[in-house]
Amino acid sequence: MKPDEIRSELERLADAADRWRAQPMAIATVTSTWGSAPRPRGSHMLVAEDGSFEGSVSGGCVEGEVLAAAAETIADGSLRRLRFDVAEETAWSASLPCGGEIEVIVQPLRAGGFPPALLDRIMAARAEGDALAIATDLESGESREGEADEPDCFVNRYLPPRRLLIVGAVQIALPLAMFARGLDISATIIDPRDRFRTAERFPGIALDDRWPDEAVAALRPDPATAVVTLSHDPKIDDPALIAALRSPTGYIAALGSTRSHAKRLERLTAAGFTPEDLARIDGPAGIAIGALGPAEIALSIAAGLVQALRR
Repeated sequence: MKPDEIRSELERLADAADRWRAQPMAIATVTSTWGSAPRPRGSHMLVAEDGSFEGSVSGGCVEGEVLAAAAETIADGSLRRLRFDVAEETAWSASLPCGGEIEVIVQPLRAGGFPPALLDRIMAARAEGDALAIATDLESGESREGEADEPDCFVNRYLPPRRLLIVGAVQIALPLAMFARGLDISATIIDPRDRFRTAERFPGIALDDRWPDEAVAALRPDPATAVVTLSHDPKIDDPALIAALRSPTGYIAALGSTRSHAKRLERLTAAGFTPEDLARIDGPAGIAIGALGPAEIALSIAAGLVQALRR
């Protein structure tokens, strides 16, 4: 797989809408969740007239019922509001026995419902690293760009895409990048050392050969971006951390022992950073799970960045 073939969930939805544009379509959206709902509020599923679909509103639990509702919406153009509640006798027939409840709306993908141009606006905003709000009137079923505070209105906020900048093309970098891919987080491995940074060692992953400070500054990390240093070489890691600390980076982490991290903090203090600045660095990187080996260490780091970016 080439790096440009990796698509986020929203990108896959937009690609499907483009492929199916000759057909009428409907879009289903999770508007409310309670308990251990399988998919978060704002999740989408796109359905075409021929029955093709992309995305998910329940991880598979109630997709059959939503597909049936989408077919009806495509046929008559009407908004449908669905609720799946495990307290009801129909819960098991709806296949939602996980202890959660969800509400879903189904709209036609057209003017007066969810205009296709809104998908283009969402993708354009994400490409610019911007957030975008889409408000839907739950009575009329019409969606528009912008915030709203009406009582029967659902606002879905589309955040910038999450990114992971991995500094150091070491063994842990591969499973960490693979975990990121599964989490819809685009990963880039930064390392100026040609022998370390090869497509053979990191197939399908974006590689950057610039010095880390230059690469991190150019990639402009924002609150939806994580920067993780793995090289154990201060000449590579420290410049990346300095660049990350100078940006509104959402998660900054550095691999290494407690002792090596203390020395790292001494160097960064000498570079002019305050204790408040340095508190932004998760070091040693990741959540303590007793990890052993590259894959488990990568898992602990991935858990740490998800925790930070979800705050």
